[in-house]
Amino acid sequence: MTQHEFTSSLIGMKSNLHRFAMSLTSDRDTAQDLVQDTYLKAITYKDKFVDYTNLKAWVFTIMKNTFINNYRRNVKENTIIDGTQDLYYINQPGDKGFISPESNYSEAEIEKAIDSLSDEFRIPFRMHIDGYKYKEIADELGLKIGTVKSRIFFTRQKLMLMLKDYVK
Repeated sequence: MTQHEFTSSLIGMKSNLHRFAMSLTSDRDTAQDLVQDTYLKAITYKDKFVDYTNLKAWVFTIMKNTFINNYRRNVKENTIIDGTQDLYYINQPGDKGFISPESNYSEAEIEKAIDSLSDEFRIPFRMHIDGYKYKEIADELGLKIGTVKSRIFFTRQKLMLMLKDYVK
């Protein structure tokens, strides 16, 4: 395959590459960057392409691998190493965001709504949001696991009705 045939085949795939990039990134600018990176790598490594094989599959594989490598690089950059003796990795978002007065008000309203529930619904729900597993809640309260799951489900339903003004 000549350089001209190779380049014109790549250009012909632009819309397909852009759609695939959008499916991977869900962001137009990031998708465009991914398409450009894919073009650059395909042209740079043209000598690695074996003639009479599927060029489209080869280019799409380059795009998929580029996306995966970029994702892994971003995750690695956002990982902070804990200096304790146990050396745990901690993932923390870089920006905690702004806490608005409205969010504090909403939290107070949610707490009030939870507190207004009867004990049979409030206690399992509180334990669940505190991080207890269904089995642990069932064992602690002497209930069947199905009962715990249904009470948490119904509590969520009740809270959604009580707090429907706060749904975005």
